[in-house]
Amino acid sequence: MLKIHVPDDDAANPYGYAARTHAREIMAGADHFSKAVYQHSLLSLREFEGARTRIAQINGCIICQQFRAATDAPAMFAATGTRPEHLVSDNGPPPDEAFYADVADWRTSDRFSPRERLAIEFAERFAEEPKVIADDVAFWARAHDLFSDAEIVDLAHSVAAWTGLGRVAHVLGFDSVCLPFAQSAS
Repeated sequence: MLKIHVPDDDAANPYGYAARTHAREIMAGADHFSKAVYQHSLLSLREFEGARTRIAQINGCIICQQFRAATDAPAMFAATGTRPEHLVSDNGPPPDEAFYADVADWRTSDRFSPRERLAIEFAERFAEEPKVIADDVAFWARAHDLFSDAEIVDLAHSVAAWTGLGRVAHVLGFDSVCLPFAQSAS
């Protein structure tokens, strides 16, 4: 259920309505931040999707849980009339649905590589225990064994975008409406 008034003519796209009528500059910045994550990530598509999916599960965002970067990110940009030179969907093979189904069980599933598992762990701990992960020396030793500093910064900013913007979508009820780019994942 939407938490702000959206006219009936805009009911199919409450996020678009809010972006045009409320906090326009802030929403434009959020849109640029979100799109930058999909355009510039260094992470493999599977690492990206593992972390993104874990945040979607934690946030409870329905659209985010249905979103599949391999198909929906290109569609999201195509809706603007242009496809950037690079998208995260270009960063390797896409996960299958079994991958997505196992993300919540990342600790015990044998489906994930060490890097994918660490990306999912980072996302979960970033969202649920940021003070603890910041001080976890053993975690950071593992992270530096598997990821470069550039990849860690990339992962942290990607997770920040998904955590914050996914929570906005869920809390305001924007995820109660299936957006056109998310319909293919339903």
